[in-house]
Amino acid sequence: MPRVIPSCAVILFLAAGSPGAQSSDSPETLARRLQLRYEDIRDFRADFSQRARSGLLPTQSTGAGTVAVKKPGRMRWEYTMPEKKEVIFDGTNIFEYLPDERLVYKDAAPSGDRAPTAMLFLSGRGDVLRDFVPSHVESPVAGTIALRLTPRQTERDYEYLVVAIDPRSLQIRALVTRDEFGGDSQITFSNLRENAGIPDRTFAFTPPRGVEVISSAGLR
Repeated sequence: MPRVIPSCAVILFLAAGSPGAQSSDSPETLARRLQLRYEDIRDFRADFSQRARSGLLPTQSTGAGTVAVKKPGRMRWEYTMPEKKEVIFDGTNIFEYLPDERLVYKDAAPSGDRAPTAMLFLSGRGDVLRDFVPSHVESPVAGTIALRLTPRQTERDYEYLVVAIDPRSLQIRALVTRDEFGGDSQITFSNLRENAGIPDRTFAFTPPRGVEVISSAGLR
């Protein structure tokens, strides 16, 4: 599940508060409005629910919790179901903490040419129209309009994104990612609060004493 999180968090920076969209707006016009909102938002908190479906196996998983995001490149996802889990991006490293298993997985955050297009937004270097081809698509959520955002460069983790948007506030209601194998993940957001002044310490993480830490470099 965490692999699709950067994409949705980035797009959420584009949400809330700009003039309402019209059904006649072109995809490019709507994408440009989202870009303007992204430039004005420094941080946000939200509740989320998530559903992921495999394209290779007949399996489906669900999750729910809260998320906090702050530019540049910091995120904290706290799952409350189906089990407790935390995914923290501190700007340099990615931690996945599984308290019930007393395990922490640590990896370096991708940077430069290794970073997915979506991750560039978190560093303030992304642009919707430059990095994606926008098009209209049927929305997965009633009462919203949707954009399909296809990356102009091939991405490893997803084939395209679908963003469901409230037509009056332009606030994000849901985001769907689709991978090359036909699998998809939908994250639905509620209680979005932007520019709340989230402190930097929210994104600091120190593994608890006695917890095993497994890093991508093979360190323990």
